[in-house]
Amino acid sequence: MNDLGTLTQHGDDVTVTFVRHLLHPVDKVWRAVTEPEHLAAWFPGTVSVDEWRAGAPLRFTVETGDSFEGEVVAVEHERLLELLWGADRLRIELEPHDDGTTTLTFADTFGELGKAARDGAGWHVCLARLAAELDVPAWQDVHRRYVERFGPEAATIGPPEG
Repeated sequence: MNDLGTLTQHGDDVTVTFVRHLLHPVDKVWRAVTEPEHLAAWFPGTVSVDEWRAGAPLRFTVETGDSFEGEVVAVEHERLLELLWGADRLRIELEPHDDGTTTLTFADTFGELGKAARDGAGWHVCLARLAAELDVPAWQDVHRRYVERFGPEAATIGPPEG
């Protein structure tokens, strides 16, 4: 697996960093890392925030029902999101490319080397879920392709209401 994270140490801090090349434009990736309905698909818990701005309080609720506090450290629209996740500092950087793809760099910085493999494996799985969530085509896109293939007469009845 060549997509494993890298481990660096600087003083008492330990950082696990992942780089992912995503075949999606930066605006779509930004929505996936900031909008609640998209975060729910990949982030390890529910994120509650009123507004993505530096200094905004965060609340995280995990599967067990436990919750803890955090804070938005920095935001640069469609480029950078940094936050405190309990005692960890999470940093997501997005770099758009001319071909419509995006490089995502995700870093988790914390103070205890002993949890690096555990957290690295956890974020690895989360980022795989993020990539999968981005790759799921929207119903509208798939429907459009079926209309093109089957013809407009095969599309006179739309989806069920509700």
